[in-house]
Amino acid sequence: MKQPAFPVLVFYDGTCSVCAAEIEHYLRRDHAGRLSAVDISSPAFDPVPYRIPLASFIYELHVIDVQGEVYRGVDAFRAIWQAFPSSSLYCALGRFISLPLIYPVATIVYKGFARIRPYLPKRHHCAGAMCRTGRH
Repeated sequence: MKQPAFPVLVFYDGTCSVCAAEIEHYLRRDHAGRLSAVDISSPAFDPVPYRIPLASFIYELHVIDVQGEVYRGVDAFRAIWQAFPSSSLYCALGRFISLPLIYPVATIVYKGFARIRPYLPKRHHCAGAMCRTGRH
């Protein structure tokens, strides 16, 4: 996988409690400003400028770098992990997930998660910014 050009936009479903928690985790650790999060569940979100259908954004995690390169699913996670070059854990995860036998398995597992994700507990946005995910 090629190295994303940072900073990147991370498109996630803020109503999915698992998804929101995962993205918040990365945002808290991003002290270099390499990640910006976009909540696709926000009524203000418009997918048109990205030329990606809303259904695609809803189905799987997307990351778009400053050069317009789009990373989806497992590749989106690898792009996020590359935002932390000094983290031995994220570097190891990126190398592991890229292994020829692991990548197809990870892709299948992720697609399985994507299918059950709509049935996971929902996160409700509060009035105001108090319970919304970090940076937008």
